[in-house]
Amino acid sequence: MSSMDACGDVLSCGRFRLDLSKPRIMAVVNLTPDSFSGDGFDRNLDGALACAEAAVEAGADMLDIGGESSRPGAEPVSEQEELDRILPLLERLVSWPVPISVDTVKPAVMRAAIDAGASMINDINAFRARTALEAVCDSEAALCVMHMRGQPRTMQHAPHYDDVVAEVRAFLAERTGVLRAAGVDDDRIVIDPGFGFGKTLEHNIALLRRMRELLELGFPVLAGLSRKSMLGAITGRPVDQRGVASVAAAMVAVDLGARIVRVHDVAATRDALAVWGAVYCTDCDDGLLS
Repeated sequence: MSSMDACGDVLSCGRFRLDLSKPRIMAVVNLTPDSFSGDGFDRNLDGALACAEAAVEAGADMLDIGGESSRPGAEPVSEQEELDRILPLLERLVSWPVPISVDTVKPAVMRAAIDAGASMINDINAFRARTALEAVCDSEAALCVMHMRGQPRTMQHAPHYDDVVAEVRAFLAERTGVLRAAGVDDDRIVIDPGFGFGKTLEHNIALLRRMRELLELGFPVLAGLSRKSMLGAITGRPVDQRGVASVAAAMVAVDLGARIVRVHDVAATRDALAVWGAVYCTDCDDGLLS
């Protein structure tokens, strides 16, 4: 039974009003040489553009571009290196008819991305960096607040929680409260439980199983499960053979209330959502409202 409810039916992101009365697909476009999924383009602008075009043609409703790897064990890159990776692509994409999200933890990159026309800032650090709030609050960009325990290079070193769902929920409540206090409207906020970011398989499963408890915060949930190691642990398959498991995980997340799924395999996810929508989403409307 679907969990779609009245929580966050429209997401305000830059020049777009994204209708969330049905689940939406956010496609990943990595601009790193060390992506965990092996699909990073580094500074190959033509390759990244082709990837973005294929994703939109396959049915992506949003694109999420990032220039710094957040895989377990990843080392940070310089601010300039990240800007050099993402800005040429962002400048080519911002006129496209879909919102462009930029995945970054650096306030200076956030500012540059917003100035270049990004519609969303997706921050795995939940806007905790000094000056991050100042970088984003006065913009019109949507803000994705994610939970992460530790930092990418150390986050998978024996993470521990007494109650992972309660602790993630409390963290997301605190961070969204900070954004609201800084003047960010509710319709600009998305929350992400951070599957795989400082969490064991058991933690990830608990978060997925009890996702409805996160919906009670009143914000749409973005779920990023695509090709992650938790799926490898469940299926025994390497990262390049996790397409089916990724689609299955996205559908479980949607059925438990996620409004946006961040994926690598757009066409397969679109087809699965079409079947799901035919059964459960009879009142959904199509399209982006710009």
